[in-house]
Amino acid sequence: MEVLFWILLALVVYTYLGFAVITAFWIVLRELLFGKRKLAEKGEFLPEVTLVIPAWNEADEIEAKVANSLKLNYPKEKLRIVFITDGSNDGTPDVVRKFEPDVECMHIDDRGGKSAAENRAMKSVTSPYVVFCDANTQLDPEAIQYIVRHYKDPKVGGVSGEKRVLAADGVENKEGLYWKYESTLKKLDARLYSIVGAAGELVSFRTDLWTDLEKDTILDDFMESLRICAKGYRFAYEPLAIASELPSANVKEELKRKVRIAAGGWQSMSRLPQLWRFWKHPRLTFSYVSHRVLRWSITAFALPVLLVVNLLLFNSGEVFEWLLYGQLAFYLAALLGYFSSSKGVRIPLVGVFYYFCVMNYAVIAGFFRWAKGGQKAQWERSKRMKS
Repeated sequence: MEVLFWILLALVVYTYLGFAVITAFWIVLRELLFGKRKLAEKGEFLPEVTLVIPAWNEADEIEAKVANSLKLNYPKEKLRIVFITDGSNDGTPDVVRKFEPDVECMHIDDRGGKSAAENRAMKSVTSPYVVFCDANTQLDPEAIQYIVRHYKDPKVGGVSGEKRVLAADGVENKEGLYWKYESTLKKLDARLYSIVGAAGELVSFRTDLWTDLEKDTILDDFMESLRICAKGYRFAYEPLAIASELPSANVKEELKRKVRIAAGGWQSMSRLPQLWRFWKHPRLTFSYVSHRVLRWSITAFALPVLLVVNLLLFNSGEVFEWLLYGQLAFYLAALLGYFSSSKGVRIPLVGVFYYFCVMNYAVIAGFFRWAKGGQKAQWERSKRMKS
């Protein structure tokens, strides 16, 4: 029983801290031996780019998104802006068409899901690079310039931007803190070799590397980026290419989104067996297993088991007593975070504990949803806070 406890504890610590420490050490060693990668300056490389924005029933937000897209600081003759609005029935296509010919609207009445819509849009892309972003995000004006500079390196197959979560009142929120942690891990992954999964809020690909996604794909950005990595290309991370969005409106909306992502994670892991070939992609496999597989599978299930085993070992020594007190304090803080969130009250730090528990619960719930085939590929709008 004690051996099981220490294995579970080591797994949790490795997943959320140890992996980052080992990666940082590996980076220092690698850069001492081979030096740092050189990156082109912003504006040095300005190729033709197609910006594709999937939108489903975004009539209330789409005009602001069009305006934001038209303000991007990129040569107009080299930037094509395309909105795909498959299945929208709230007038979204009509709003977009008001801005033609500065933007294009690709609309069909059938709603096949985001992956099907992106496959259709890619058939019309003739530029060497394509950028995808969500309809509910606002891009910084220089975002595309910062993204394309990575393509000066022929080994780069795609680029992920930086997602920022903005609180409506300007106060830092728990989701924003989580993304700061996630961004730190992505920076480490990118410096070691490649990030393992791009954020759909802002992601770019070499057009000729695109592979059509299965229509039932849940996490299109994750699957496409890792399939490109499996072909031998790196996926770069650009923290200065910023896509900002408001957080989920409430706990229920955030949990719905997280469960969907978790179900997509299980689906993606089942479709990427090639990433387990450590002998072929050692750094990529290390990051993929440590950063994604463990967090999206074993570690989430290990947490409740760790608590139960600790309870059974309570009388086995003082160290187990203190570790149990620590676990109970953590989950009590998470519970306080739940009540404060439901009441709209912010208490420093407890929201982070609560958000951690929500993410891990979503992994477990997402597994059962994926196993039952209950997660549809069609994307759904998450209600967001109002600015």
